Amino acid sequence: MESINNYIETHQARFLEELFGLIRIPSISAKAEHKPDMYKAAEYWKKSLLDAGADRAEVFETTGNPVTYGEKIIDPALPTVLVYGHMDVMPVEPLDLWTSPPFEPEIRDGKIYARGADDDKGQAFMHAKAFEFMVKNNCLPCNVKFMIEGEEEVGSPSLGKFCSDHKEMLKADVILVSDTSMIGQDAPSITTGLRGLAYMEVEVTGPKIDLHSGLFGGAVANPANILAKMIASLTDEHHRITIPGFYDDVIEISEAERAEMAKAPFNLEDYKNAIEIEEVHGEKGFTVKERTGIRPSLDVNGIWGGYTSEGTKTVLPSKAYAKISMRLVPNQEYRKISDLFARHFQAIAPKSVKVKVKALHGGQPYVSPVDNPGYIAAGMAMEKTFGKKPIPVRSGGSIPIITTFEQILGIKSILLGFGLESDATHSPNESYPVFNFFKGIETIPYFFKFYAELMKTK
Repeated sequence: MESINNYIETHQARFLEELFGLIRIPSISAKAEHKPDMYKAAEYWKKSLLDAGADRAEVFETTGNPVTYGEKIIDPALPTVLVYGHMDVMPVEPLDLWTSPPFEPEIRDGKIYARGADDDKGQAFMHAKAFEFMVKNNCLPCNVKFMIEGEEEVGSPSLGKFCSDHKEMLKADVILVSDTSMIGQDAPSITTGLRGLAYMEVEVTGPKIDLHSGLFGGAVANPANILAKMIASLTDEHHRITIPGFYDDVIEISEAERAEMAKAPFNLEDYKNAIEIEEVHGEKGFTVKERTGIRPSLDVNGIWGGYTSEGTKTVLPSKAYAKISMRLVPNQEYRKISDLFARHFQAIAPKSVKVKVKALHGGQPYVSPVDNPGYIAAGMAMEKTFGKKPIPVRSGGSIPIITTFEQILGIKSILLGFGLESDATHSPNESYPVFNFFKGIETIPYFFKFYAELMKTK
C-alpha cells in the first residue's frame, strides 16, 4: 500500500488547485446576494466527494443555505465517522486591508492567503483528500459520512432542523470536526472545549431626525454619545461584565485544572508582537489563555451612526447602533444570557433616548470528553504524525452547532483542528500554512485507523 506521505507528495499540486477552486467561490453566508455562490460551493463539494470515492453525494435544500451530504458505507457493522465542516465564509470587509484579493488564493511565505483558507475550506478539504487516499489505497477502516453546511458563520440556523429531519441518514458513532486551532506547528493540541455565543444588536434613538449639531448640540441627547457610555458601563474597572446575573451559572475552574492549562506553551511577548499591541487586556486575576478559554467575555463587534463618509457633516445623529457579542463558558445558557443582556441594556438607558435590543444568534458552550475513543484516537494520530503527544486546550471560539449535534443526534464531537491563532480567520489577510494543510491530510487517516481499532476493543 502506498504511504500517505508519498500520496501527498505525488498529488500536492492537484490538492492545492482543487482547494483553490473551492476558495474562489465567494460563499459569504451573511450576504443575501451570495446565495447563488452557496449553491456553487455545495455542488463543488458534491463533485469533490464523488471524485474522492464517495458512493453517494447529494445537495440538500434547507430553510436557508444548502447542505452537501456524502457517504461511503463499506460495512454497516463497522463504526461510522461523520465528518462535519462548513462551506460558508465570513464577509471580507474592509477590502483595502487585504494584500491580495480575498477570493484569489495566493501562496506567500509558505501560507495560503484567502478568505476561507483556514476557516473552514482549507481545514474541511483536508478530510476530502484524506478520504480519497484511504479509498484509492483500499485502507478505509470504517464507514464515513460527510455533512458540509452553508450557514456556520451565521449561527447554523437551519442545520438543527436538517439534523432532525435526517437523523437516520446522519447516524454515526462520532463526529469529526476540523474547524479549530492548535498551539503551534511544533506544539500539537486538541480542543477539548468551545465557548458559547450570544450575539446582540442594539439601536439607540434620540430625536426623530438628524439635527444640526450647532443648533441642538448640548441641549438634546446624542444617541452615539449615549450608546458609547452604555457600552462602557457593561464592564467594570477589573474588566468584569456588569450585567446582573451574568456570572451566576459560570463554573469556576479548580486550581489544579488551571495548573494543567498553564503547562501549554505560551509566550506573552510573541503574542503581543504577532498582533502589534503594547499590552494585553482582560479580566483581573486571569492569564491570557484563561481569559480566552475558561472565562466569558463581552465585545463590541461593530458600532455606527451619524455621518461616516468622507469630509464633514455636523449632525447630531437620530440613531446609533452596535453589534455586541458575548462569549460564554460551560453551564451558561445563551438564551438566558441574551435575555439578561436585553433587560439590563433597556434598564440602563436614560429617558432621553429609546432603546431596541435584538438577539441575532447564539450557541451553547461545548466540552469534549477526553475518555471518548474518538478523542483518544485523535491524540494517537497527532502523536504519530507530529512526534509528540498533543496538549488538551480550551478554545475561545464558538461552533454553535456542536451542542445541537449532541442534543439531536446524540453524538459526541471531536475537535481535531490544524489552524493557528495567527491565521486571522475572521480578518483581512486570512491565511493557512501549506504545512498544516498537508499535515492534516497526513494525520486524518491515522485517526480512522486508530479509531477503528479502539472501537473493536470496546
